[in-house]
Amino acid sequence: MSVTIRSIHTTIDEIHSEGGRPVEPAARVAVVLAVIENPWAGQGFVQDLGPTIDAVAPELGKLLSARVVSALGAPVEAYGKAAIVGLDGEIEHGSGLIHTLKFGDHFRHAAAATTLLPAVEKRAPAGTVFDIPLKHVTDATIRSHHQTVEARVPDAPRADEIIIGLAAAAQGRPHARLAPLASEQ
Repeated sequence: MSVTIRSIHTTIDEIHSEGGRPVEPAARVAVVLAVIENPWAGQGFVQDLGPTIDAVAPELGKLLSARVVSALGAPVEAYGKAAIVGLDGEIEHGSGLIHTLKFGDHFRHAAAATTLLPAVEKRAPAGTVFDIPLKHVTDATIRSHHQTVEARVPDAPRADEIIIGLAAAAQGRPHARLAPLASEQ
């Protein structure tokens, strides 16, 4: 089974100033979102999602991880993922596609990451704004890299679609100055 992709959206944010001070180099975040046909749409309740996950998740993981790393144009220091399911689907449909090593390991390898890949998943109508959480790729306790990036596709997800996305940052928050977690333990 191959996934049916309706569109792919790539966003690159660069922050050049924060708090009235320059950010040098500019803080860079890339997001790649694929709007796909929900592979379970119109089938009613499907008990075993496994065969479709096995067929679709690796294809999406490979495609999106290559695109987001390329769009970032720098080594990945923070990362996250998303699944936004259209109103006729189940949250489990999106979760099934992104919460598998068959999907996430493509991004972990591309980012030289070892930590849990944080996620957002929800059911929502087209045009919903959602935040993708990001964490450091090798140490989830590094507070400077705890951040979110806002994403939206104006005409998606349609009722029978899912948005699957990846986000990558080349650094932590601009001018981060929170004490290390170890200082509170």
